[in-house]
Amino acid sequence: MFPLWFCVTCTGLLWAGGARAADLVHAKDGSGVYGYKDTPKLPWCQWLVHDPDRPNPKPVDPGKAGPTAPRPADAIVLFDGQDVSKWEAMGDWKVADGCLVSGDSHFATKDHFGSIQLHVEWMGPAGFQGPWYNQGNNGVMLMGLFEIQIFDSYNEKIYPDGACGAVYGQTPPLVNATRPPGEWQTYDIIFIAP
Repeated sequence: MFPLWFCVTCTGLLWAGGARAADLVHAKDGSGVYGYKDTPKLPWCQWLVHDPDRPNPKPVDPGKAGPTAPRPADAIVLFDGQDVSKWEAMGDWKVADGCLVSGDSHFATKDHFGSIQLHVEWMGPAGFQGPWYNQGNNGVMLMGLFEIQIFDSYNEKIYPDGACGAVYGQTPPLVNATRPPGEWQTYDIIFIAP
């Protein structure tokens, strides 16, 4: 059993000894995808962590966001637009206009979960002016080990294992189904705890 964490992903790569990864490099294929080439090799494939040469998820049009689907009768509502009582360590996150607005800190559920199905609705900032690594950058952390990435993959050509929907630093999403920033996005994460 583990809490669910929402987190702001780190803005720089740190490896053993605290040394920062090298500067960003671009993919050899000229696609404009950027990443790193001085990172560890993933043991289950030929790619490095955040490798810009890894195949990028194909963009697909998810269509316009529809109305919110009714929640299942047995759902545990973690946030209803106002109540944050299911959460702890909220840090600088806040509630505004019925939404949780991210800050620069992590926060976690009070309850612990094993295998779950988690429904998440989120929106990245429209008209964002700032560094690439802050482009709606966030995530859902499972077991403190697996982060499901939230990011503006509609505009940004980030390394495939950092794209929206990736298991961050491990596995790219099968497709890039993001909408433009300022539009609602939806995840249904089905997680079977090991």
